Amino acid sequence: MQQDFLIIGGGVVGMAVAYGLLRAGCRVTVLDGSDDSLRASRGNAGLTWVQGKGAGMPAYAELSFEASLAWPEFVAELEERTGLDLEYEHRGGVDLCFNQEEAEARQREYSAIQSTSPYLARQFRWQYLDRTSLASYLPGLGEGVHGGTWSPHDGHCNPLYLLRALFSANLGLGLDYRPGCEVHLLTPLMNGFRAATTHGTYEAERLILAAGLGSAALAPMLGLSGAVRPVRGQVLVTERLQKIAQLPTPQIRQTASGAYLIGDIQEEVGFDRGVTLPIMQQLADRAVRIFPFLAHARLVRSWGALRVMTPDGHPLYEASRQYPGAYGLSSHSGISLAAFHAGRLAESILQDSLSHEYAKFSGARFSRSALNP
Repeated sequence: MQQDFLIIGGGVVGMAVAYGLLRAGCRVTVLDGSDDSLRASRGNAGLTWVQGKGAGMPAYAELSFEASLAWPEFVAELEERTGLDLEYEHRGGVDLCFNQEEAEARQREYSAIQSTSPYLARQFRWQYLDRTSLASYLPGLGEGVHGGTWSPHDGHCNPLYLLRALFSANLGLGLDYRPGCEVHLLTPLMNGFRAATTHGTYEAERLILAAGLGSAALAPMLGLSGAVRPVRGQVLVTERLQKIAQLPTPQIRQTASGAYLIGDIQEEVGFDRGVTLPIMQQLADRAVRIFPFLAHARLVRSWGALRVMTPDGHPLYEASRQYPGAYGLSSHSGISLAAFHAGRLAESILQDSLSHEYAKFSGARFSRSALNP
């Protein structure tokens, strides 16, 4: 058996972990789906975010913070290897609030997260700013915004360029990439694992399941929980406008090209990844409330995409007890955590210490929740 790792899924999670393993000298095969597979990696807004992560799970907030610290070096290395500009900016970010109740709830949430983690109490910086104080960070901010939480740890990138850079770097490091290989059966062997696909079978000593929403069907074959469901988001894109020195927000951000991405919607609609007129109207109305000057901007495209969401919204990192050497990785924060996935997480998998180092992120927490609602 020549390959060390078989990774199911060529999205940003699978490719980031592959990057870390390839840098360590491992022989890696990635089995990817078709062009029309469900791909959250191609449908997101590109935020590298810390704010709001980890309510109810401080360990997730700590991971997000550590990932933000690792991002600058991660980007610099990828750009040097590939010659690509990931359009990464790390100047901070703002999460907007539209009324007093929302502002108070946000501040309670952030204070609660810090109160449960001495590390975050020391390291995580944030401040609530009223609309007037936000004006220097968000020129053109509308009167309909109450304020927002500012943090220096947040940033953004071009998620498509990130994925492209990971592909380019991984291929340069010797990745065996197999597109169009839909996996329908995973089989544990005496000394490894086999994946049966639409284009043949593949084997390796160890296997990483990072198939996004596809993990739900495949995970039980490896004794993993695979507890994920789809949550739809919709995005509007404006024409290219003059660049303004604005910080990104989850609700809206200006890209390097000058276009505005408008989003931050969560819908429980199953596997429907379409766009709907009511939500598009809601997004457009909120965008104009945030930046009134967008009232006359033209919308050039829109799309829907499905987040990979666990029952509690936090990442799922698990090692199979039934079949040692099999691992499952799921997260809706694949962009924010990319530097962590390529670094510490890949190292933990390589050393087979995932179940010890990241026990809080295993699927066991969901069975406990079911027993103790």
